[in-house]
Amino acid sequence: MSTREQSSLDDLTLLGNQNTEYAYSYNPSVLEAIDSLHPHRDYFVKFNCPEFTTLCPQTGQPDFATLYISFIPDKKIIESKSLKLYLFSFRNHGDFHEDCINIIMNDLIELIDPRYIEVWGKFTPRGGISIDPYCNYGKPGTKFEQMAEHRLMNHDMNPEKIDNR
Repeated sequence: MSTREQSSLDDLTLLGNQNTEYAYSYNPSVLEAIDSLHPHRDYFVKFNCPEFTTLCPQTGQPDFATLYISFIPDKKIIESKSLKLYLFSFRNHGDFHEDCINIIMNDLIELIDPRYIEVWGKFTPRGGISIDPYCNYGKPGTKFEQMAEHRLMNHDMNPEKIDNR
């Protein structure tokens, strides 16, 4: 038995919809949020997104990545199907890796106004180089602002062994 009131799901248009349309170019309007049932508690939510694709803005060649999106909600959480469709909308979007990661974080901040959020993209190598941009945000004037600074300075203290991913 769910503790969520059915009426709290009334604004969701994608979850359970059998006629899903996929946007093939960047489309933040597909993002949807629902109320957190636990706004009194700090807790992490982590999305692992191993099939992210985008295009190089110069060559048009595809870039592939695993994205890690972690956040501490405040009053809203991200509806996961809308996140999947949103990330899919980058498929034909041309931007550098660093730009994509920051755009995603900015869109999610606008959507849910989290206490804390971080987005980390681990892109597969092209030309012998992989790029792993990381960005984060902590709500100003809260303990999460200091948390963001600390995590930014320490996020990659134990780098992974790269063996062609």
